[in-house]
Amino acid sequence: MKTLFNNYVNTFKGLSTEVWWLALITLINRAGTMVIPFLSLYLTKSLNFTLSDVGWIMSAFGVGSVVGSWLGGRLTDKIGYYKVMVFSLISTGFLFIALQFLTTFISFTMGILLVMLVADMFRPAMFVALSAYSKPENKTRSVTLIRLAINLGFSAGPAVGGIIITTLSYGGLFWVDGITCIIATLVLINVLNPKTAKTLDNVKVENPKSAYHDKAFLIFLFAMVLFGVVFLQYFSTMPIYYKDAHGLTEFEIGVLLGLNGFLIFVFEMPLIKWLENTTFTKSGLMLFGGILTGLSFIILNLTSWIGILLIGMLLMTFGEMIAFPFSNAFAMDRAKKGNQGEYMALYSISFSIAHIFGHNAGMQMTDKLGFDNTWYIITGLAALCVFLLFGLRQYLNAKKKRKMKHIEKDKEILWI
Repeated sequence: MKTLFNNYVNTFKGLSTEVWWLALITLINRAGTMVIPFLSLYLTKSLNFTLSDVGWIMSAFGVGSVVGSWLGGRLTDKIGYYKVMVFSLISTGFLFIALQFLTTFISFTMGILLVMLVADMFRPAMFVALSAYSKPENKTRSVTLIRLAINLGFSAGPAVGGIIITTLSYGGLFWVDGITCIIATLVLINVLNPKTAKTLDNVKVENPKSAYHDKAFLIFLFAMVLFGVVFLQYFSTMPIYYKDAHGLTEFEIGVLLGLNGFLIFVFEMPLIKWLENTTFTKSGLMLFGGILTGLSFIILNLTSWIGILLIGMLLMTFGEMIAFPFSNAFAMDRAKKGNQGEYMALYSISFSIAHIFGHNAGMQMTDKLGFDNTWYIITGLAALCVFLLFGLRQYLNAKKKRKMKHIEKDKEILWI
């Protein structure tokens, strides 16, 4: 047991102090966004909005996220990641506090759009900072540490949020959300100030390449949108499937979903550490992650045995653990060729787009077509994602071979 624990701890070694601080700031920030899981309840119970109103507000939420990610990327390239992160965190804190005072449909819709616009400016800036504070060989594990912080924050947030609602009311959520963002800002200013923080991989490109002209990256983005739509079904349509098709209780559903977070916390870092030491490419690992996630849906139609739900959750979780860290690392590698903020903004936007369409599409399909047909369609989307990732791998391999031929030719000319 002691050996296993020591091996687990060793997978975290070599990461810079700045990455650890960034993970702590992310943990504080994500735990602080505890209002988000309770947003639909707050809107219907406290403000008496209709479900249709809530739908439009959630659409504004998604649009704000897309615009914020794009703007954050642009500003990161213009003024640097540190200033963008500070502005985003401190502004989000005050905006969250102010949001509770908006009680009409129009004002709250505009308010949530503005909150998400400012809040999601943080994401591309954080990714660029993460790249700067990580040695090239540690980037994937650094991303994995940030993912652990996000998962811990999302796990702790709703639990703490429930306590706050019962003791202080919904208004208390907005105050705590805002204050935690402000605390995260103070930590950021104190520990990651450019005057003291140590940059390990500061890439400056003389003639930066636009992400919009990077064919491989565009293929990758389309694949990530599809992967996001598929993956998000586990947090929207899947809980309904567990209840309606298999009769699981809310507690059993919670345990099954909680298993996802537990497995990520225990296995993701050792798994990534091991995979980094293999000969597999990032594109190949993303492809494998997509296959596992797609399989987690199609197997649900093979049998009515209750145990298949656990197998599906395991397949999805390991697919997620492989696909997300290596897709993030792939995006950071490509970003070295051009405007880093622009690259990481588009990577963030791919998942924001998946949020806008994924939840709603899944709900509509299950309502109109039933669960079995929905899982066939979702598996089809996963297959398309895998096809794009396979094409990406072939494209990169062909490009690498052409580059090697040019190098060999240049060597021959020099030899002659």
